[in-house]
Amino acid sequence: MEYRYVGGSGLRVSELCLGTMTFGNESDETTSHAILDRYVEAGGDFIDTADVYAGGASEEIIGRWLARQRRDSLVIATKGFWATGDAGNDHGAGRKHLISAVEASLRRLGTDHIDLYQLHCFDETTPVEETLSTLDTLVRTGKVRHLGVSNYAAWQLQKSVDVARFRGWEPFVAAQPLYNLIDREIETEFVPVCRNENVGIIPWSPMRGGWLTGKYRRGMTSAPAGSRWDGDKQPWLGNWEDSVDERVWRVTDALLDVAATIDRHPAQVALRWLLQRPGVTAPIIGARTVDQLTDNLGATGWSLDDKHLDRLTAAGEQPLPYPHAYLARSPRSRRELS
Repeated sequence: MEYRYVGGSGLRVSELCLGTMTFGNESDETTSHAILDRYVEAGGDFIDTADVYAGGASEEIIGRWLARQRRDSLVIATKGFWATGDAGNDHGAGRKHLISAVEASLRRLGTDHIDLYQLHCFDETTPVEETLSTLDTLVRTGKVRHLGVSNYAAWQLQKSVDVARFRGWEPFVAAQPLYNLIDREIETEFVPVCRNENVGIIPWSPMRGGWLTGKYRRGMTSAPAGSRWDGDKQPWLGNWEDSVDERVWRVTDALLDVAATIDRHPAQVALRWLLQRPGVTAPIIGARTVDQLTDNLGATGWSLDDKHLDRLTAAGEQPLPYPHAYLARSPRSRRELS
């Protein structure tokens, strides 16, 4: 396992982050602890959760495991925003909720600090100054060490970066967007903002809900029974009918072919592609079992060569939206105009 710095910060993490949304849902506590043990054994130190995962059970499971570990050897990340109760201020990025959410996460995790605290999404109902000043206070008091975001639009991240810089507040150093071989919308504007502002990218759903594990093949007309794409089990990614087109099958074909050519599991190839993308710090791998985790860990210790990297990238290319397509066709300099 190699290690990378998160954005422009001094926080160093393993190149694969362990996501724990399955803890307390698809994985019971014994299995969850075994997954954590295997991950750390492989050199991993970056664990991501959220206060809403399994209604807080994910954080509690991690907390009981964390009590037996050397705390300073691990980087614990969690998120807050969504409702954790039914009171009027039990959601959002306002001061009252953020302070309460951090304190509740600290209790569940059984620790005195959170290494990376992330907003689960942008709050359009709360002044950005209130959100950022609150986060700055949480860092200054030692409850939080670094700040990040998830599911932000490019303009929301840029505005937050600019306001924090102007006010002298703690900056965001990480962003957690949806990103994989198929879902590449962030490449147009979000990735350039991250790279320009030294914000590390921590992609969620690098397997696209299991799609990039090799289970899906051209010619299938429906998802396998019981899979995550069967029915409406993952509304955050969409349903089968709206998510399958020629580009998706083109990416799938390329992934399966490259995996067979280099004798790697498709999931490992999909993760390796992400690891070699500009601006990416650490994809978030999720696992229901130790065997699934072990397979994903096989994405480390090797690299895709340029030929295979370029083929995978080209298979998922999307038409550029305006004004990017216009600018790509336009002369770039006075010399080109003359």
